[in-house]
This record gives sequence, C-alpha cells and structure tokens, in this order.
Amino acid sequence: VRALCVASSFPRGAAIAAVRKSGRAPSSALASGRHSSPPAFVHANRQRRIAAAAAAAITQHRPPSSRTRMSSSSSSDDIVTQTKNRVALLQLPVVADKSINLRTAKEGIIRARDAGARLCVLPEIWNGPYATAAFREYAESLPGLGDSLPSSSSSGEEKESAWGESAIMLMEMAKSTNMYVVGGSVPELCASTDRIYNTCLIVNPAGTIVGKHRKVHLFDVNVPGGIRFEESETLTGGEGATYFDADDDDGEGGELGRIGVGICYDIRFPEYALLLTQVHKCRILIYPGAFNMTTGPAHWELLQRARAVDGQCFVLTASPARMPPPPEEEEQGDLSKYPHYSAWGHSTIVSPWGEVLATCDEGPDMVVADLDMGKVEQMRTAIPTMSQKRHDIYRLVEGGDRVDEGDE
Repeated sequence: VRALCVASSFPRGAAIAAVRKSGRAPSSALASGRHSSPPAFVHANRQRRIAAAAAAAITQHRPPSSRTRMSSSSSSDDIVTQTKNRVALLQLPVVADKSINLRTAKEGIIRARDAGARLCVLPEIWNGPYATAAFREYAESLPGLGDSLPSSSSSGEEKESAWGESAIMLMEMAKSTNMYVVGGSVPELCASTDRIYNTCLIVNPAGTIVGKHRKVHLFDVNVPGGIRFEESETLTGGEGATYFDADDDDGEGGELGRIGVGICYDIRFPEYALLLTQVHKCRILIYPGAFNMTTGPAHWELLQRARAVDGQCFVLTASPARMPPPPEEEEQGDLSKYPHYSAWGHSTIVSPWGEVLATCDEGPDMVVADLDMGKVEQMRTAIPTMSQKRHDIYRLVEGGDRVDEGDE
C-alpha cells in the first residue's frame, strides 16, 4: 500500500492523503486546489474569513473503483461516486463563534462526500473552544440511540426541538450525503441531571443515531512545565464502551465492518481498546482527539500505532486544526474570554501493522484514504495474539457495556 499526497485547498494544509489498495499511485490526483495563508486571527470578521478560506471547495478527480455506490445531495444535482471503504478525516478550524463552526463542519462534510468517502470523522469539541469554562456555554441536549429526524408526515418535531443544532446538523448531513458521520464530539448537557459530557454522536446514512459515546476517561493532567488541564472541573465521565456496524444494505455486508469509538484521552488506555477489538470484534478504532503541544509531539502518533498493533486493526484520529492565539492587543476582547488551546493537529490513519498510511500537518486539512480491510484478517492470522492469550494468568473482564441511556 502506498500513500499519495496531493494538494489541499485548505489554508496551510500540507495535503489530502489518499491511500490506494492497488499498490501504486493513480495517474490522476484525487484532489487539487491552491494553498493560501490564513488571515490574522484578530477579530470576529477575520474569524469568518479564516473559516471561509478553510471551507474552500476542492475539485475532485476520483479514480474508478469496482465497489462503489452513488450519492447525491439535496443541495446539488451532482451525483458522486462513493467508495465503500473510503474514509475522510476533517481537521477543522474552531473559533469562538458557534455559527461559524457549524458552517465549517457542514462544508467539511460536503467535501468528504465530494471526495467519495463512505465515512467521515470530525474532531473533538468542534463547535466551540476547548476550555473547561466554555463547555457549559456550548453544551447542547443530544438525541439518543435509535433517534432519527422526523419525517414531514411524522409528529416528532417536539422531540427534535429539544436537540441542539450541532446534533441536528450532523443528522441532516449524514442523510443528505449518504455517509456515516462520526461526529467528533461536542459538550452534551443532560437536562435531567444537569451533568455535562464530552459526547460523540455516530449517525448512519439514514440520519439515525447508531452510536453515542461519552468520553470515558477524563483529561485530568498536570505536566510540570507543560500543561495543566482538568476536564473533571466541568465534565462527567461516561460509563460504557461504544461500537457500531457500518454495514451496507446491498446484501454483501459492510466493507468497513464493526467500528469502535473513543475520544482523545481514551486512547491512552489499552484495556478499553482491547475490549473493543477482542470482545466486540471491532476492525477499526476511531478517536476524535485534541492533543496539545506538550503531549502531541511525544505521544499522539505513538499511541495510535500502539493501539493499532495491540488490536491488529486500523486506527483513525481526527484533531482540530491548530489556530493561532489572539495577539496581545486583543487579550481583553471576546477572543480571550476563554484560555487559548493549541491543538497538535496531525489527523492520522494507521494500519494494523502500525504503519502511518496517511496524515497531515497542523493546519486546516482533510485526510482521505481507502482502507484495505483484508489487512486486518491477514494481521490477525499471521500473528494470532488474540487466540494466544494466557487466560490462566490474566483475563480481560468486561465492565459496563452500554451507552448511558439512563441520563438521556
């Protein structure tokens, strides 16, 4: 498998990375576009220009595939060839204006659709600042497993009105683009308990919630000379493992198969990943995450490769883009209402062999890859660690395996 990097139209983006199963680079690029430098991050109108530049359309030249499906959008008459095993990671710029973030995410999902992806992944906390003090302000009520947007003839409008705009957008976009959307994460407010969770919604192509992961391990760290952050100041941890089946309705079975989901700090816990891969038989693990400038350079790629080798599976991570801090003269303005958080970026796809198949740098970008799912079984057959466990010495004991339905 060879990775082919081609230019992105995102500002400062290094590349859209495409991985072909053919073992050779295609003669035509998957995407083309022009680079542009991001404008100064100074005030709200410049925030909008940053988001607009990051949302510039990418002209696609898709290679043919023998296993494709057709997708169309309600906003366009264009028919898009969709490859079953193609995934897209959206490294989105996040600003203080929630409406801009929603528009940026929506346009990113459309770009993933235009790239022929069957599944796309958004970053952690994409609808507002990553700051403990900001979580409650940006929190929303979210739908639960099995919820769908009501049809025009149904009477579900009242239930829909209780859901936040981020969730509604994800559900609408999954349906209109005919994609699985792993919705990164947003702060979730549980009305019955007043608790706030860091929550990822997974939406299928019908617009139905097929997974809901509340971040299990909260990011409470204090690295001397590096970073101090305590999510538990605001957030409550989830209580269950999350996975879903990306199966198609054509009778052939899903090309991507069963997929497990964690959020950011969850990736540091191999026990959680082993539960997903060995007990629940996941072939892909997805972690939206916002590693920082202390832990990112040291551990971001290392942990992804470790989880991929441990679980003999693909690992996908989607980070927010790294945004410049406001200049000193703006420190007392709205942009500094919450502490600035610099994300590491470098959204990445890792193979079951632990090889980095596709990645990008820190700027706004998109990573696109075709996953050869046969590599999972090849790895598990060649090095059969799952069948070689010494259960007489140690054993993986499953804990609470559920989404926290009681708090919905």
